[in-house]
Amino acid sequence: MPAKTYALTRRHLAKWALAFALATVSGAAPAMADDAKPEVIRIGSTAPGHLKFILERHRKVLQEELAKDGIKLELTTFDGGSAASVALGSGAIEFTYIGNNPSLRLAATGADVKLIGLSSWVRTNETQIVVKPDSPIKTIADLKGKKVAYLSGTVRHSTFAKALKTVGLSLSDIESVNLGIENSGPALTRGDVDAIVESTGPVQKLIESGQAKLIFDGGVDGKPEWAVPHLISVNGEFARKYPDIVTRVLAADIKAARWADANPEETIKIFVSETGNSEAAVRSTYPDGKFWQDPQITEEAIASLKGEESFMAEAGLLKGKVDYTQWVDRNFYDAAVKSLAASN
Repeated sequence: MPAKTYALTRRHLAKWALAFALATVSGAAPAMADDAKPEVIRIGSTAPGHLKFILERHRKVLQEELAKDGIKLELTTFDGGSAASVALGSGAIEFTYIGNNPSLRLAATGADVKLIGLSSWVRTNETQIVVKPDSPIKTIADLKGKKVAYLSGTVRHSTFAKALKTVGLSLSDIESVNLGIENSGPALTRGDVDAIVESTGPVQKLIESGQAKLIFDGGVDGKPEWAVPHLISVNGEFARKYPDIVTRVLAADIKAARWADANPEETIKIFVSETGNSEAAVRSTYPDGKFWQDPQITEEAIASLKGEESFMAEAGLLKGKVDYTQWVDRNFYDAAVKSLAASN
């Protein structure tokens, strides 16, 4: 079914924040697991969607699996990870495939959510910075005092702060403009901003069309440790009430990851078609047909997340502290792997 898109509006955020606040204040006891099944499962991702989210939208493997039990699947895209994380914390959706920064911020608040897997862990940083083709700006050091557009609270926000730090600058040295690619690209073309910070796919379209030139490539100019896993999270109350459903969702995710590695050309074709990104940009993001989609939460992944959390706290991008013993739950992955082995 086609994905629905939720704009980051005050109305949506107010509704989800109120619901989350009421649930927190009430201290309601968590629902116990039972044999009942939900009528619908809602999975959210940042637009246009993470790779496995897009594969499900195209191939409908999980949708058909859940339909056997009369459960509907709704795939919802959000303008940013912050909106998706608020929806997850409030119970407006059950699962998210979003970046590490919004996931870490939500976990640091003590929200009732669980990290159950990795959406992806592409080992090169996908953040790029571009300016107009005729701009005198040549390096990130030249951005001091300039207007730079990026979506606040994203991985790109964090990467940009790290990049500035390498040349002795900080976010306070530039004029930040909070815009997503739908608005930042046109803003750059009009000259309303001096530079934009975005992911590889959208940026490459601007470059290939002659509307921008690259001054910073996170995959080349950044550091390896800047590549931090993107995450799969579940609402805690839902996980306690429907543990078997969570296991089935993660089993479908594992199958999608394996399918992508076994069918690299078809995967690239689907991703290009669904996102509108150029094939060259997608192939540069996933070189050698490797997609880094395995959801297993390794100790290396946890160490990477802790490093990102420390940077976010130092940069003022996060309040609170993540309790990893409460947040991370590997049981669903282990159960999913066993169920897949038993079905083969």
